[in-house]
Formats: sequence, C-alpha cells, structure tokens
Amino acid sequence: MKILYLETSSKNCSVAISDDEKLLCVAEEVSENYKQSESLHSFVEWALEGAELSIKDIDVVCLGKGPGSYTGLRIGAASAKGFCYGLHIPLVAVNSLESMKETFLVQNYDLVIPLVDARRMEVYTAVYDGISGNELSPTEAKVLDETSFQEFNDKKILFVGDGAKKAKEILQLPDAEFNEDIYPSAQYLVKKTLEKIKNKDFEDIAYFEPFYLKEFHGVKKKKSEE
Repeated sequence: MKILYLETSSKNCSVAISDDEKLLCVAEEVSENYKQSESLHSFVEWALEGAELSIKDIDVVCLGKGPGSYTGLRIGAASAKGFCYGLHIPLVAVNSLESMKETFLVQNYDLVIPLVDARRMEVYTAVYDGISGNELSPTEAKVLDETSFQEFNDKKILFVGDGAKKAKEILQLPDAEFNEDIYPSAQYLVKKTLEKIKNKDFEDIAYFEPFYLKEFHGVKKKKSEE
C-alpha cells in the first residue's frame, strides 16, 4: 500500500511516501516564513519522483491534522482533500504532535512532551509515555508558568519542539531536558497511520476539518443586519 503523508502544521513543510511501513522518500524544509503555499506541491512532486511513483499509485493520503499554524493546516487539508477526491482514495488524519515524539521513545525518558509555540507564553502540548509512546495527557493549549508540569517533577522528562525554548526559561524542572529543533514531520506519521488504516479509521472527506484547537483570531466579521 502506497501512502502519501502531508505535514504542514508548523514551519516545517513536510511530505513523505511509504510502501506500508517502508519509508520511500521525504521532502521537507523548515522555513521561518511558512512556505507551505508555495512549496507543498513541489515537495509532493519531488517525493513521488524520489519514490519512482506517480500520483495515481497512491492508495491513501495521511494528513498531520494539527494543532499548529491555522494557515498551514488549511493548506494541508485542502491539498489532502483534493488528492483524495481526485484519486477516490481514503484520508487518514493523525495528531501532528504524535510525530514529534517518535524518535525519542525508548531512550531512557519517562515522558516525552512536545511543545509547539502558539505565541506569547502559550504552547500546544500533550504528554506521552517515554517507552510505549501512549498518550498520558490529551492535547491542549497551555499557558506556561512556573508551576507548569510540576505534577511530573519526579519524572525524567524530555521537552521537544520550538516551544521548548521559552519553556526552558520559565519551567521549574531542573532535571528536565529540552530539544528545541524539533518540528512535526511527515516521515514520523507512518506508524500511527498504519494503525488507523488497519482499524479502518478514515475521515469523512467532505466534512473533515483540521485540529485547530483554538479559534482563529483574524479580521472580525461584520454582524449581518437583520
């Protein structure tokens, strides 16, 4: 089964292709300017070329559904839906935070905690078991302060993600470790995607929306006159 993975929730515009669990190709780039709109389809073309496939060979599309950048998620969702509609194939959606902890499991950490910068002192986060990778605390938007994560102060913790920089400055957890240069990546969505395919846990393409977690605060709409 050939699977196309799209991950656009962060500064990392990321595309991958696998044949079941075998990763065939990855195309990704971290950009401060969020280049999903101009890069995503080029990356899909490069990944297909690297995997020696055509888009018609793809059997399933997986989207990193967020949380993260509102605009990035909209671009990723629109592209994923377009591929699924055009090819008549199913859509799988995986929490983007899942991909951030994959490479740090079974490395002597009790907990792996992704932190995605959500501006000011807020982060998107969830808590995962450092061995099994199971979710221990659900995904939430959390405002960091000196008391954050104190319930885990007796655990060996690794914080990963671009939100780890500000966390390192404020959290009162002297034994914790921080890795700031980690972003959601399409190549680490494979395991969870295969689980969902096995369970036939597919999205309703017509009604699917990314996992925004928070409402988008942009230009206010004018109230319609009654």
